[in-house]
Amino acid sequence: MNKNISVIEGDGIGPEVIKQTIKVLNSIAKKYNHNFFYKKYFVGGVAIEKFGNPIPEKTIDACLKSDAILFGCVGDSKYDSYPRGKRPEDGLLKLRKKMNLFCNIRPVIVYSKINKSPIKKELLDGVNFVIYRELTGGIYFGEKGRSNNGNEAFDYCVYSKKEIQKIGEMAFKAAIKRKNKVTLVDKANVLETSRLWRETVKEIGLDYPNVYLDFMYIDNAAMQIILNPKNFDIILTDNMFGDILSDESSVITGSLGLLPSASIGENKSMFEPIHGSYPKAKNKNIANPLGSILSGSMMLDHFGMHKEKNLLEEAVKNSIESKICTTDIIDSDFSSTTEEVGDYIVKYIINQ
Repeated sequence: MNKNISVIEGDGIGPEVIKQTIKVLNSIAKKYNHNFFYKKYFVGGVAIEKFGNPIPEKTIDACLKSDAILFGCVGDSKYDSYPRGKRPEDGLLKLRKKMNLFCNIRPVIVYSKINKSPIKKELLDGVNFVIYRELTGGIYFGEKGRSNNGNEAFDYCVYSKKEIQKIGEMAFKAAIKRKNKVTLVDKANVLETSRLWRETVKEIGLDYPNVYLDFMYIDNAAMQIILNPKNFDIILTDNMFGDILSDESSVITGSLGLLPSASIGENKSMFEPIHGSYPKAKNKNIANPLGSILSGSMMLDHFGMHKEKNLLEEAVKNSIESKICTTDIIDSDFSSTTEEVGDYIVKYIINQ
């Protein structure tokens, strides 16, 4: 099978983790007789430096024509003073909107050999849930502004029933293949948009009688993810709440560097780790590549390459069990470099 993949390394540790991901994907391609063709494009701070624009039109055009996008990470504090629309993160938001990447899927899986979480081990055994985050609506994309004197600011949060229905259907379909449970996280006691979410999701639930539909306010959900993470299967929520909950979930796994994601559109999809650009670790060969590599695994699954996806995830699990890990998930005296983790996973795949 031939696939054309747009690669966006981004800022900070992005190039380092993407390098390992491509190396691993190439080992899969070689083993299963696929051809992955990569072309690199720019988004984020690196695009600002080269083009004065966080996302050139050339990047958007290329992504719309490719079979999938492999994305690293963007951001740097030196751009914090830049005006709205000109910051690295604005490039990513624009790409999501242009490609209509409405559904962000973020699996949260606990690996028993990692003991970096501050949460009691007995609460973590068997934790495996997925966050379905709406990605192109809500407060992140609503109208924003300041008053003339600069003393007042506003951020509008807007959702349509159609937007909620699209991601809601995907969440329920996913639940059927898992544990038949969907938890809608909202703030329906206060927010009108949350009330629309709740009404719409209830309607969707009528078509899935075997799926148990649960409701939870965001403040309670933030506590329950820590106190009772095994109680969750599919978490369905809006853009901002999903962003917050998925980052919080890194406490469960032990590191933000372990969490992958897939952003699904009607025609195209993008795969990226959920971590940030971590500028302090840039070029130090210490960044955890597993979140990015596992995002590559989600891309394989999206291509229908299920055997390939299973082998890649087996290789990642084996690297963790063999303690070939970066310093964020293992004591620094015994840690491996970013490059060494990638090399180990490639070797495992080739030898199977």
